[in-house]
Amino acid sequence: MNSGRKQRISEAFGAAADHYEDHAGPQRAAAALVADLAQRQKSSGVERILEIGCGTGLLTRDIQQRWPAAELFVTDLSPEMLARTATGAFVAGTFIAMDGEAPAFEGEWFDLILSSLAFQWFDDLEEAIARLVSLLKPGGSIIFSTMGRGSFAKWRAAHEACGLIPGVPDYPSTRELSSMLARYDDAFVFEEDYALHCGGARGLLSHLKGIGAVVSSEGRQPLSPKDLRKVMAVFDAEGGEDVYQLLFGRVTRSA
Repeated sequence: MNSGRKQRISEAFGAAADHYEDHAGPQRAAAALVADLAQRQKSSGVERILEIGCGTGLLTRDIQQRWPAAELFVTDLSPEMLARTATGAFVAGTFIAMDGEAPAFEGEWFDLILSSLAFQWFDDLEEAIARLVSLLKPGGSIIFSTMGRGSFAKWRAAHEACGLIPGVPDYPSTRELSSMLARYDDAFVFEEDYALHCGGARGLLSHLKGIGAVVSSEGRQPLSPKDLRKVMAVFDAEGGEDVYQLLFGRVTRSA
């Protein structure tokens, strides 16, 4: 795992903790759908839940409302985000600063492992999912959302029109994620698009900064001010709006 990049991600999200929810439209929708899917999958008999990447607690609060008697373990890469959830979300649980790609657990512990929009920051998504699945009790499920290949398509296109490479990570396609989960007997993937009404390039950049999603893919350098202005002009000329393509996945461990 790239510890330097993970540290930058942690710091970026930590800096956004106080204002994250002011910019978190698609994030709210994704968290709500993860919770809905989880309740449909396992509405009762849930004793222990692990959340990966709690952020400011959008999903965490929903988890506690739906399974108030369950023992809840809440984790995030960013200590600042974790503290925000622990102190401001009115949630009872065990809070652990942890990289979800390297979970601090062993054995078949959890009835549910839930995560919303954290997996896109993993270095090796397929292997991370395998490690998390190994922590499920028989019959337990991992349910998650993550960014899909179609996210920020117009922002990417504006870079390409200028002969430039965007810093946006190369998220998996629906087919690629489905292939990762094909090793499991009981799994599915589907996608949902969420319009991002950002009102132009400045609004898009403000949104990304507001949620802390400002760490470029490994090996990609930030654009020069001149190149950034060129990309922004093309993006605005094409309408100045974009989209989140969100992928939702579920794996249930054989009973």
